[in-house]
Amino acid sequence: MEIKYFQDTDTLLVNSSDREIVETRDISENFMIELDADGNIVSVTIEHAGEHIDISKLHFDQIPV
Repeated sequence: MEIKYFQDTDTLLVNSSDREIVETRDISENFMIELDADGNIVSVTIEHAGEHIDISKLHFDQIPV
């Protein structure tokens, strides 16, 4: 999984897979999901992310398996 924040456009991108994106669904004006051919989520995009979440508190915790 890869999480990227683009400060210049205030966009948060969460990639969960390297599969090919075949469809993008607009969930709302600033929230989109990208799907593969089987309908699985490949990535999630949040535009104007700073208006919806506190980017300064974004962190990642990895839980050991």
